[in-house]
Amino acid sequence: MSKGRAEAAAGAPGILLRYLQEQNRPYSAQDVFGNLQREHGLGKAAVVKALEQLAQQGKIKEKMYGKQKIYFADQDQFATVSDADLQGLDAKIVALTAKVQSLQQSCRHMEAELKELTSALTTPEMQKEIQELKKECAAYRERLKNIKAASNHVTPEEKEQVYRERQKYCKEWRKRKRMVSITATRETAAQQHGPARWCSHLKRGGFVSCQATELSDAILEGYPKSKKQFFVSGSPSCPCSPGCSPRRAYSLVSLPQEEVGIETDEDYNVKLPDP
Repeated sequence: MSKGRAEAAAGAPGILLRYLQEQNRPYSAQDVFGNLQREHGLGKAAVVKALEQLAQQGKIKEKMYGKQKIYFADQDQFATVSDADLQGLDAKIVALTAKVQSLQQSCRHMEAELKELTSALTTPEMQKEIQELKKECAAYRERLKNIKAASNHVTPEEKEQVYRERQKYCKEWRKRKRMVSITATRETAAQQHGPARWCSHLKRGGFVSCQATELSDAILEGYPKSKKQFFVSGSPSCPCSPGCSPRRAYSLVSLPQEEVGIETDEDYNVKLPDP
């Protein structure tokens, strides 16, 4: 044992007696060791020995609590407390509790204010921000001046006309996109049932033979091969319409999209504008 530890152990009984009298509450040997070890450097064995020594001398009381010994100051050495004194102590406890709560609330307000001030801009940063905003405002004023000085202003009537045309074209765009989507769905389903059923689906979708021809001509505009290679010759006539070749129509939808050259809005991430 070191010299400092030996001196602490020698003075342990006096330290523990004074501590138990000041606190005036029961403690186990482990509790006393945990509370005084850092401040006085007492070892657990020295604490246990000192407590047992004080109990044998009658300076403190010892009581078994389950398998653990509890030590507390001898209550006979304290004056008897009257009911009035107890009520006064209770009132003092209530007042001190309210004071603690008030101080805690004040601390929370100060912490919030400190956090707000810490996150705010400093004076040099604020001055720099003001200068940047002034430059931005000057640029906007110059732009506004140039706009006002221009001679090619758009009149309200022209602006309204542009909006009307935009709505018209967007409406037509949605209409044609919907028609193509419906037609493609029907064509895909009709291919499983043969050319005749395909032509009947075209008619149900509002197409006649001439419209189907216009559709094929539009597709052939970007087709790298000849029209003869595109269609299958020697097809029987379609029973649903004179002069309509179901196999020609059937071959039109059978070719791969990449070979025909069909491009969709989705291929270029194009979306319909809002109404």
